[in-house]
Amino acid sequence: MKTEVRKIEDLKSEVAQDALAEAGKLLRSGQLVAFPTETVYGLGANGLDGEACARIYEAKGRPSDNPLILHVADRAMAETIAAEIPPMAEKLMAAFLPGPMTLILRRKSIVPDRITGGLDTVGVRMPESAAARAMIRAAGVPIAAPSANISGRPSPTTAASVLRDMDGRIPLILDGGSCRFGVESTIVDCTGPVATILRPGAITREMLTEVLGGVKLDPALVGAGTVPKAPGMKYKHYAPKAPMTLLEGAPAKMAAAFRRQVRQLQKDGHTVGILASDETCEALADLVPDALRKSYGPQGDLSAIAAHIYEALIAFDDTEADALLGEGTAETGLGLAIMNRLHKASGFHSIQI
Repeated sequence: MKTEVRKIEDLKSEVAQDALAEAGKLLRSGQLVAFPTETVYGLGANGLDGEACARIYEAKGRPSDNPLILHVADRAMAETIAAEIPPMAEKLMAAFLPGPMTLILRRKSIVPDRITGGLDTVGVRMPESAAARAMIRAAGVPIAAPSANISGRPSPTTAASVLRDMDGRIPLILDGGSCRFGVESTIVDCTGPVATILRPGAITREMLTEVLGGVKLDPALVGAGTVPKAPGMKYKHYAPKAPMTLLEGAPAKMAAAFRRQVRQLQKDGHTVGILASDETCEALADLVPDALRKSYGPQGDLSAIAAHIYEALIAFDDTEADALLGEGTAETGLGLAIMNRLHKASGFHSIQI
């Protein structure tokens, strides 16, 4: 299969309109299309067609019990798949949608079992991205879409990274440029008495608490084994090819801790790659070559870190690194989402400094 990449950054252009129309036609015919959102690129299929959704699992090599999120263009489309929208979900929709948030709701029977992993719930997401919503409208159906990468690998935030994993697997990639946030949507379970964060994202715990008065964190976020109600809860995710260890602790102590770890790994014969802040990368310039130091931005700049971690992890696969060290950050605000992704990328292997 030949994979075509078509640019849609100017949505009003004839080029973009033609590409969106082609995407809609492919999706309605049961094919897959990769598309940009404000979080990461998604791999989309007709969310009401079980056979089409099966092609997502095949293209990604994704376990079939890992649920998919249904992306909708508007409230009316959400109501076609959700059996009910409880008061807490109403509040969250009013505050944050369209936006980088997915709500777990009771599903209608129209939603295929293949989407939900056998659960009676479904993830409903209304993207902030105008390009994503335009594609959904062109298709005329809810779009099932996990991230557009091989299962377990870092999620793509550019069309070029999608092509690395999906070339020859899907017919079309819509190129809308780099994604704004760089980490997947916040997933909130609204089916219980208290809203529960199943996956942290750009809509932070603090933001949700301000609207609802309080939220819970699901135990799976710290590695506990549970039945997965949402993507990314059961399996190792976001991982580069080389194993990674996280260093967590005070920013002022990071550079010295990294130097100790780098020297030990190099002594043991490893080629070490570094995913860290500007400050830590600069402090290691005499130990680690430029090509093996990937900065995600200044220490504490959570927006920059979130936007860069996936592309940095992907970039290591083009190097000789066989051991990676990553720099952690505080787990407040957007940092909760960042550390969730880094913990999963490292298989929860970390060192406290």
